[in-house]
Amino acid sequence: MPRGNMPRQPSRSGRQEGAQRAKGVQLTGAQSSKSKKAKTAAAHATAGRASPNTGKAMKAVVPKKKAASKYDPLAPERVRQIIAALDQFYPRVTCALTHRSAWELLVATILSAQSTDVRVNMVTPVLFEKYPTVQDFAALEPEQLQPDIYSTGFFRNKSKSVVGAARKVVEDFGGNVPQTMEELLSLPGVARKTANVVLGTWFKKNEGVVVDTHVTRISRRLELTKHEDARKIEEDLMRIIPRERWTDFSHEVIWHGRKLCVARSPKCADCALEKLCHAADKTWSTVEIHPDAQP
Repeated sequence: MPRGNMPRQPSRSGRQEGAQRAKGVQLTGAQSSKSKKAKTAAAHATAGRASPNTGKAMKAVVPKKKAASKYDPLAPERVRQIIAALDQFYPRVTCALTHRSAWELLVATILSAQSTDVRVNMVTPVLFEKYPTVQDFAALEPEQLQPDIYSTGFFRNKSKSVVGAARKVVEDFGGNVPQTMEELLSLPGVARKTANVVLGTWFKKNEGVVVDTHVTRISRRLELTKHEDARKIEEDLMRIIPRERWTDFSHEVIWHGRKLCVARSPKCADCALEKLCHAADKTWSTVEIHPDAQP
């Protein structure tokens, strides 16, 4: 065997020697690829530090993230979907208070404050049979009316409001219930809710949105408003609901609040608005819940 040309012998440990490379040996193939990856990683690690040669800061290349679409609860298309679902679920609904004239509707609405429509509808037929005209009410003293409306609650204040409204209708408006918001608000016991009910339901005038406890609760659950004050809620709804829909929208939401979207344990599984609603107190949901959507 030629001198200096000794064959490689296996190491005693069972591993092949030669793991270390001499300096200056050029890498090839997979070794070269690994070296390039190492250099790239090192370059990223030093990003942002000054280069020793130029003194300029090195900037790391960060891939841009795609902007997430922002959810808008007041988007016109969403509002249209809510209105369409209510129309389909509650076709041709109207005010639940039993009445035969503008005056009877006015009285019934005054009595409905802090009471239920069911209770008021139990009281008014007897009441209007006993006092058929507005002039009959105007001739009463509030104390005389109290026993007839006792079960509706707050009967002392309500009797003063009804008798006071009757007297003003007779004295200032010739016995006819006025047909403008300003005139209706001049009647004792009449606020915007009552005026909107009479104007929208009897006179078919969309001057505002009726905001009761149901409309307040459901509008907040649907994120159509963040307010708790009735006037501010009405202003928010008037901005997003088409004017010709104000009265119908009110009636539909009120019916929805009685039947499904109740205050406690709403019946979300049966709700036509379920996919559009992200309320925090939903009992069943197929969509994301929003903590801010509170009744």
